[in-house]
Amino acid sequence: MESARVFDTTLRDGEQSPGTSFSYDDKRQIASILDEMGTHVIEAGFPVNSDAEFEAVRDIASSTSTTTAGLARVVDGDIEAALDSGVEMVHIFVSTSDVQIEDSMHATREEVVRRSVESVERIKAAGATCMYSPMDATRTDEAYLIDVIEAVTEAGTDWINIPDTCGVATPGRFRALIEKVLNHTDARIDVHAHDDFGLATANALAGIEVGAEQAQVSVNSIGERAGNAAYEEFVMAVESLYQGDTGIDTTRITELSEVVAEKSGVPTPGNKPVVGDNAFSHESGIHAAGVIENSDTFEPGVMTPEMVGAERRLVMGKHTGTHSVRERLLEVGFDPTEEQVRAVTRRVKDYGAEKRRVTVSDLERFAEEAGVERQHEQEEVRV
Repeated sequence: MESARVFDTTLRDGEQSPGTSFSYDDKRQIASILDEMGTHVIEAGFPVNSDAEFEAVRDIASSTSTTTAGLARVVDGDIEAALDSGVEMVHIFVSTSDVQIEDSMHATREEVVRRSVESVERIKAAGATCMYSPMDATRTDEAYLIDVIEAVTEAGTDWINIPDTCGVATPGRFRALIEKVLNHTDARIDVHAHDDFGLATANALAGIEVGAEQAQVSVNSIGERAGNAAYEEFVMAVESLYQGDTGIDTTRITELSEVVAEKSGVPTPGNKPVVGDNAFSHESGIHAAGVIENSDTFEPGVMTPEMVGAERRLVMGKHTGTHSVRERLLEVGFDPTEEQVRAVTRRVKDYGAEKRRVTVSDLERFAEEAGVERQHEQEEVRV
């Protein structure tokens, strides 16, 4: 995997997280950071949804240098709203699985193909880039899916997005599906994976491995139900594990994550890969001692906190060892003896065992109670 493009859908699918609603200013701020980081496509929203949504999409399209996409159903009004908003790419979607065609659209397979082709032709005639999504592709009859793909390819779509709408694919199966699709179109392939079984990022990477050029992702993995493939996980996997190039400024990933968590109202779990508070934190004595000596001992090595704009932390608690306590005491200006380090460590462990967070203030109190002198006091004595 030499390279991969990033299509961010935080402002569209991410906003569909239950209870999440981005304001006009929220969308502008997030889009600005995504743009500055080098994100290839920003899906700004669903223009036909409301006047406020239309204005936000139009503003993002006019104020960012990257490609902006607007979502639309295979409906004339949706497509016109997207085109009028000034986006460079119109992302159209329609259900292709029988369960959704029959019970959600109340249509037929033939209608889906006809409306798909007409919509692609309408977008191309307007001079915009067209991305076509056969929604619920991973639960669609494969022979019919290929018929649809061949029809929209002939109609001139630029991109075909293969979505795992309900998150039911596995990496092996998704890889095979993308390979089959590639044999039936000359359009560029994009993938969109949901995280119902925790496989979204793995599925997105599997698609890229066999020839898809771009993945749709959202910051902090927010989105419908369990969310989407995570922006930060996908980018860092391509950059670090595959040693590929996304063109993204990864040093702003933590900043971006914090802004999205605040604006979305969806807190980031401590154990969230790449951006969680625990991603580069160490409490266990063995791990902390190793990391103090060489961070590669108990971290990936190919991904450092500096690469994502984060900091390594030695956390104090029940599992803390003397190496970590000594480092923290030195950081806050103490000059402990070995015996004092052991005494303070015992206090830290006991306090942490009560499920209480050990703060710097607690550490300083434990040090003072143990009679540990501060470094400037030692200097005064020597003078």
